[in-house]
Amino acid sequence: MLPVQATVLEFNGVRLEPLGPEHAAGLRAAASDGQLWTLRVTSVPAPHEVDDYIASAIAMRPTRMAWAVIDQASGAVIGSTSYHDILPAVERVEIGYTWYARRWQRTHVNTSCKLMLLSHAFDTLGAAVVGLRTDNFNFASQRAIERLGAKKDGVIRHHHPRRDGSVRDTVMYSIVKGEWPEIAAHLRDKLRRD
Repeated sequence: MLPVQATVLEFNGVRLEPLGPEHAAGLRAAASDGQLWTLRVTSVPAPHEVDDYIASAIAMRPTRMAWAVIDQASGAVIGSTSYHDILPAVERVEIGYTWYARRWQRTHVNTSCKLMLLSHAFDTLGAAVVGLRTDNFNFASQRAIERLGAKKDGVIRHHHPRRDGSVRDTVMYSIVKGEWPEIAAHLRDKLRRD
């Protein structure tokens, strides 16, 4: 698998730009649309935490590559997404740390971002598997991952701390390279229908 680089990706009116300090104001506005940081089962930064969120994402390279999600028509930052747990030795990458301003949820944005990130992982980087994970109580995220066509691998119990101090179980999903052509066709068809 090739090394993950800071790359701009564009598709279907959405641009992914490597996350940097220049996106801070936009991330604050996106998180404030729905007060997303108050949701117990997500890791969305509160407005006053955005600078640290960006700095932490940058510091995690090369095991995490974070992007700002941009609406190309307006230029507005509407969320963030990342590759993480990048393991070149086993040709594995995960997609996560994904969140969008409330008004962009359940739109073309998530499918477009996942299509870009999956295509880049499989077709450009040469990944053998792409993983996705979520909180066991984040049912909306689980449904969204399953709509992509990812297979549920299982649940890791008592796996990761939540912001409120409780410990979540983590639901793990994956897509392997052999499944990718059919999933890519499904996602493109879904975008055409939507």
